[in-house]
Amino acid sequence: MTEIKQPWGLSVLGAGHVSAEPRLAHVRLAVDLLAPTPKEAFEQAGAAVAGLRAVLREHGIPDSDVSGSRLALRSDFSGYGADRTFLGYRCEATYTVQTAALDRLELLIDDAVQAGANRVDDVQFEVLDKPLLRDEARRKAVEAARRKAEVYAEACGVRLGPVIHIQDVDPESFGLRSHGSRKGGDPESDGAFAPGTVRVEAAVLLGFSLIP
Repeated sequence: MTEIKQPWGLSVLGAGHVSAEPRLAHVRLAVDLLAPTPKEAFEQAGAAVAGLRAVLREHGIPDSDVSGSRLALRSDFSGYGADRTFLGYRCEATYTVQTAALDRLELLIDDAVQAGANRVDDVQFEVLDKPLLRDEARRKAVEAARRKAEVYAEACGVRLGPVIHIQDVDPESFGLRSHGSRKGGDPESDGAFAPGTVRVEAAVLLGFSLIP
């Protein structure tokens, strides 16, 4: 039997979200090439990077919206132990590209791959006014927590007193995801995902005193 050792009131978790159309995309690309010698690896990767940069400028993306790493070189092997085989020298550079031209995103990625970015690691969508949307999601989380608390109090024949505890909760900590469907967490939160939108989420733990 579960025992409440220090009864003090009512604690409830509330979750809220706001959905908005994406305005920005962040595309993570990589030049990842394998060659028999370090010189060839650097030359081939350097040519691919130059081609990628040229394509990005053709799409009107300024250098300030492109963050990248220096060319990194390492020896590459396959297998383990006695079966380990040297494959060559791998040269790699990664880039994150920000663009607001979402209607041309597919063409941008295709052109980047044709230019030498032979790996597309990730594509994420964002909104411009995320802090304001987060604030609205937090308000909805508080409203959800209060509604839940009122139901519990009514069912138990007591009244809610003032809020005596407020704790911000990371939605990721109980299974919510910002760019997909809900995996778990607050069973009363809406898990629907609207295609073509960015979902901004918030969660809060509220503690209420109780009045008999």
